Amino acid sequence: MPKPMKQRTLGNQGLTVSAIGLGCMGITLYAVADVFSRRLANLTSNVV
Repeated sequence: MPKPMKQRTLGNQGLTVSAIGLGCMGITLYAVADVFSRRLANLTSNVV
């Protein structure tokens, strides 16, 4: 039987997310092109 995915709680309102992240530090490091930056902003606004 597979193990359940690890979760983390954000803030104090009970929001839980997967412990596996996007690695945002790596994304910001390479976000130098304007098109990529706009796509990243669109992605994060859809997620949040």
